[in-house]
Amino acid sequence: MASLKVYIVRRVLLAIPMIFILLSIVFLIMRVAGDPVSAILGGHAPQEQIEQIKQQLGLNKPIIFQFFGYIGQLLRGNLGRSLIWGQRPVVNEIWDHFPATLELSISAFLISIIIGIFTGTVAATHRNRFLDHTFRLYGIITYGLFIPWIGIMLQLLFGVYLGLLPIGGRIGTLMEPKSITGLYVLDSLLTLNFDSLVSAIKHLILPSVTLGVYLSGIYTRLTRTHLMETLEKDFIKAARARGLSERAVIYKHGLKNAFIPILTMMGLQFALLLVGAVLTEITFSWPGMGTLLFERITYRDFTTVQGIIVFFALIVVTVNLLVDIIYAYIDPRIRY
Repeated sequence: MASLKVYIVRRVLLAIPMIFILLSIVFLIMRVAGDPVSAILGGHAPQEQIEQIKQQLGLNKPIIFQFFGYIGQLLRGNLGRSLIWGQRPVVNEIWDHFPATLELSISAFLISIIIGIFTGTVAATHRNRFLDHTFRLYGIITYGLFIPWIGIMLQLLFGVYLGLLPIGGRIGTLMEPKSITGLYVLDSLLTLNFDSLVSAIKHLILPSVTLGVYLSGIYTRLTRTHLMETLEKDFIKAARARGLSERAVIYKHGLKNAFIPILTMMGLQFALLLVGAVLTEITFSWPGMGTLLFERITYRDFTTVQGIIVFFALIVVTVNLLVDIIYAYIDPRIRY
């Protein structure tokens, strides 16, 4: 237990320079991208007005002072104010849109895990047979598909032709539940608003399936590879020799031990999940962080774009840190 605590402390300390590097990269990219003030004003504003706004934002200072001022603001939890939306704090913008992205991400993540582990397990237990070849092909194809294309195909099939599901938005008109967590499905359950629950689930299905199917391919291949390796090990042969059922051997012993590298991939895939959520939200007019980011890039809202990217970066680092800690807890060898 002591070694686990030391490992956790070490990983937390290593996360600090990682976050600092990420923040530095975000800062440099946003500065290299061009003059945000000129972009917002369209390049036709008087030079005096441009200089005045630069002074307000601190963009007239040497870049090193801008950087440390930027880091100091972040340490105080200040991501700045929107340049186009009435000087509204960027933090408020993020918290207004983040629940939508979180709800979509959780749903898509669960779908990807369920589909990926099921197809990977079936492929591993039917090695070099029809189902194995089918699901291996599935893993390759889905991982190479373009997210908006998947979304549009699902919209055409289930929304336009069959008319079963809505093709955009997060919930029906005037059906938003009382806000408690910002997650419509959960809020509908907490307030026992079943009409809102049904509407929220219907709107959630297509974007979740789109993103979930796209991400499931990597889990299919990963589960198949590691489960096949695990099923060849001596402890699996011993379990079979003791007379355990094949189902118990595969799911209780084989899949449990093969799950450790899959867990690591879950953390690594979280960054891809956020990128995929941006494309999925735009496709389905989902009012989350992706839609907000796309909108503010279009309007050249420099501070909001910077704040969103920093927020995404911090989430990715935090999730990967948690995965490392869980990994060390499951597999004690990692601490050595």
